[in-house]
Amino acid sequence: MQLPIVTVDAFTDTPFSGNPAAICLLPGPLAEEGMQLIAAEMNLSETAFLEQTGPASFNLRWFTPLKEVDLCGHATLASAYMLYIEEVVDSQEEISFQTKSGELKVSMVEGEIQMDFPLLETKVGQHPYFVDDFFGQKVVAAASLKGNWILELESYHTLEYVEPEFNVLSLHSEQGIIITAKGNNDFDIYSRYFAPNLGINEDPVTGFAHCALMDYWFKKEGKSSLKAYQASKREGEMRLLKEGDRVKIFGKAVKIFEGFLEV
Repeated sequence: MQLPIVTVDAFTDTPFSGNPAAICLLPGPLAEEGMQLIAAEMNLSETAFLEQTGPASFNLRWFTPLKEVDLCGHATLASAYMLYIEEVVDSQEEISFQTKSGELKVSMVEGEIQMDFPLLETKVGQHPYFVDDFFGQKVVAAASLKGNWILELESYHTLEYVEPEFNVLSLHSEQGIIITAKGNNDFDIYSRYFAPNLGINEDPVTGFAHCALMDYWFKKEGKSSLKAYQASKREGEMRLLKEGDRVKIFGKAVKIFEGFLEV
């Protein structure tokens, strides 16, 4: 059987930057084991599997090379972008994705993908291991969320030079750790996301993390709108808008590759 596969760089309009995701539009049901094997073969931070249930409705699941995850921003953006540019869905229509995190609505707005995601609640606390220091950089505040921690560093300058020891980080995290810092005139916040226990040492650009960062920075500074930069080697950016217990995420994407898997 041949399965169509597309790769899209998300949260960028420049090829070979942002966060690459693989997207597979399934012709019918596929066993979870098969999805996981394909995700491991693609070896990207996420592979998205879509099953069409209506003209603009799809079941959507996300897999890292190691396991399925409950929420993924960049692979959702990449999936919507693929559906629009391949004219599976008209660009004027809103897409409805049914996921493990509930319904996610996505639309095309003036050349950008707009995603309606849940705001992820964060709780101020102290990380049990990275109390004052994160691999040589000062930690000034911390907050927890399901499976992850946010560590705020002293400066966005230092954030870009962090070099984690991933064996140490994996021992002291469940899924991963988001590091963040207040930005400058160009961006309101900077961040990076490390998730070795998900098979992703560093995720290039992470929509999920920004659902929590929006909550964290709103509680800290009261801003409901943020321009965000993720300072990985591939780098990427997005806009965030808090609306109640939801967050609108705006980003761009570019298609890189399409072909078929023989399975």
